[in-house]
Amino acid sequence: MSQNAGSAEGDDSLSSDEPPSSANADPSSPPAAPAAATPGRILQRVGEDRWRDWQWQMKNRIRTVGQLRHRFPALDVSSGLLQAARKFPLAITPYYASLIRRADPSDPIFRMAAPQEAELVDPPFLCDDPLEEDADMPVPGLIHRYADRALLLVTTTCASYCRYCTRKRVAGMHESAISPVRLQQAVAYLADHPEITDVILSGGDALTLATESLERVLAAVRGVPSVEIIRIGTRAPVVIPQRITDELAAMLRRYQPLWINTHFNHPVELTAEAAEACARLADAGIPLGNQTVLLRGVNDRPEIIERLCRGLVRMRVRPYYLFQCDLVRGVEHFRTPLARGIEIMEYLRGRVSGLAIPLFVVDAPHGGGKIPVLPTYVVSTSPTHTVLRNFEGMLVSYPEPASAGAERARATSDRAPGFATAQPGPARGGSALGGGGAEPGVWDLASGRASAICPAGSDRLRRRELKDSAKSP
Repeated sequence: MSQNAGSAEGDDSLSSDEPPSSANADPSSPPAAPAAATPGRILQRVGEDRWRDWQWQMKNRIRTVGQLRHRFPALDVSSGLLQAARKFPLAITPYYASLIRRADPSDPIFRMAAPQEAELVDPPFLCDDPLEEDADMPVPGLIHRYADRALLLVTTTCASYCRYCTRKRVAGMHESAISPVRLQQAVAYLADHPEITDVILSGGDALTLATESLERVLAAVRGVPSVEIIRIGTRAPVVIPQRITDELAAMLRRYQPLWINTHFNHPVELTAEAAEACARLADAGIPLGNQTVLLRGVNDRPEIIERLCRGLVRMRVRPYYLFQCDLVRGVEHFRTPLARGIEIMEYLRGRVSGLAIPLFVVDAPHGGGKIPVLPTYVVSTSPTHTVLRNFEGMLVSYPEPASAGAERARATSDRAPGFATAQPGPARGGSALGGGGAEPGVWDLASGRASAICPAGSDRLRRRELKDSAKSP
């Protein structure tokens, strides 16, 4: 493995007005600065040119608890926090640190980026590699789980290390990039397995590689005739948007068809700088998706995910996945019940465009892959009809194809007194569309005796009623 570009410890540009030893000071001693530097003060001190230089951002990452406390003097440094920082790598870019407003877990950015004592909680169902990626590596660094696609780990470096990361066992433990030998092994495997048409570059974060290093990887993978699609998974637009330069976008454009999945988790991350980075990629013709992880205390409220999805679409980023947090060590405090994700999906449907609704998935343990988890919209089935529920709670009877005619005829002959064959018609609030008699239930819909049961007070039905009343003489 060769050393990754841009991963060296930083110069003293960010802390030129502090004692040289303060970055490594004893965290139990008083902070060296009376208050955390604001983004404006930092920008004024270092200059806009340096602030916009992604390599400067990489070199000046917060890497120690001492540096974190100097940046946030109000930080409560406990022995548990120090242990968590020793156990899992710490790195926060100056840009991403500037989004933190409070140095405690109530701040969503701080909670995702800074070590916490809660990471030491270690129930037995958590493990280092819950997805069993190592078991699905036919050659080092290449994960082949699904028949038609493979994931290539091209670096162990990230600009900022997320505290909930699935690859905490690898990412940041030793910052390095894929070696020529390993790249050659991966390419040879791809060439020997033409069923693999889709290759995802991941890590670490592929966009922390120097542009020329990343291009060598892209050129090697693109050189395999059977590879049709290349994807890159990256958090760079979120934590180091300065990395998305015109040079990078122009280089990526040469390797189309190429897709990029970003990783925004909270609306606070949707800054002007992030929007500019995404626009640069979109303007280069690169389709953008987003993978969000559902995190307790960060984004586990429906309204937050709604704001995030709306903001992403405005930035030309398609919400792609909402992930249940993986069963990796150190993340128990981030995990939510599966019911919370289902609740959020229920909330989104009908409130935002389908274009802005991600798919809620569980990346199953033991290498089971991504399993979609949805609210229950199929209420009941019969040979002739399926009862469906919409976002309002409206129940509709969907007739199956006429090939089920025998079953349909038998159901019709058994029709209970007081019901006529359901006929399509406009739904009304609080109504049950079907024949006369008692109000039908789900069984009547499943058997074809009624076509719909509508909830009273629906906004959609009220709009219909207003429209109808306006037409009346």
